[in-house]
Amino acid sequence: MKESEVILNKPEESKLLIDPTRNYTLEESFDYCASITGTHYENFPVASFFLPHEKRQYIQAIYAFSRVADDFADEGERVSSERIALLEDWEKKLQQCYEGEANHPVFIALKDTVKRLDIPIEPLRDLLTAFKRDVVQNRYETFDDLLGYCKCSANPVGRLVLIIFNYRDEKLFELSDHVCTALQLANFWQDVKIDREKNRLYIPVEDMDRCNYGMEKWNSGVMGDEFKELMKFEIERTREIFYLGAELPSLVTKDLQLELKLIWFGGMAILNKIEKQKYDVWKSRPKLRMKDLFLILTRGLIYNDLRNYKKKKLKKEPWDLT
Repeated sequence: MKESEVILNKPEESKLLIDPTRNYTLEESFDYCASITGTHYENFPVASFFLPHEKRQYIQAIYAFSRVADDFADEGERVSSERIALLEDWEKKLQQCYEGEANHPVFIALKDTVKRLDIPIEPLRDLLTAFKRDVVQNRYETFDDLLGYCKCSANPVGRLVLIIFNYRDEKLFELSDHVCTALQLANFWQDVKIDREKNRLYIPVEDMDRCNYGMEKWNSGVMGDEFKELMKFEIERTREIFYLGAELPSLVTKDLQLELKLIWFGGMAILNKIEKQKYDVWKSRPKLRMKDLFLILTRGLIYNDLRNYKKKKLKKEPWDLT
């Protein structure tokens, strides 16, 4: 079996390895993509059961394409040249998929998805560009540099979801970009410790300099007033970006609306979690627990236009037990 056929790297996920000599049916291929979606932990809903089934399988196909590529860039004990080779092979398979050729179950499902929904190849290529960038770049000097990364790593996902639901309006794309960028940033602040262990720094160096939090402190995981100031700044800026896209759910139909609200509230909940633990992401990674998911669902059902949701101005929501 070629290394490019090894989808994931954990022993317990060996059931997701494929047989390159086997001819997978379309149904088997979509099931395979669903398995990848179910295997990976995510903060935010990925093709949740709130979505119509026929749409859910298409999102799972795109997620599987992205997830496998992300694992090539991140997981396992590989040198950079091996990671780049795997990603280039994945991009070659993507091009062949658009030309009507697919043997891998992810691309069999993806071929049906992009053909049925007339999905352009560019957003999928942008994702691969971001994953390749992860292999060769581990620092971002400015916030604009980081936004450029998010443009490829996060924003294409939201645009693809909108296309799946037959939305191609540029205004909706722009609102989605704000939400996806904010989600990516929230994940960065949540995973500060994990990323440092991978020798990756997503906090802009210019922000660290502004808060007098140097690389020596970063390398040692020093928690102090400077780091709190730094994280407070990033959290507040990220929350503002969430609000720039807050109108999006109110502009789509109900079959997508709740999913978008859950994602928006989920990202905001991560920011609140970081604040509640006084910005100490070195000690423990903030996670969404069952109680948090219940609150997110409740808010998603109650609030319509998220621009009017101002949590900090509320004394306390009646169902909030925190």
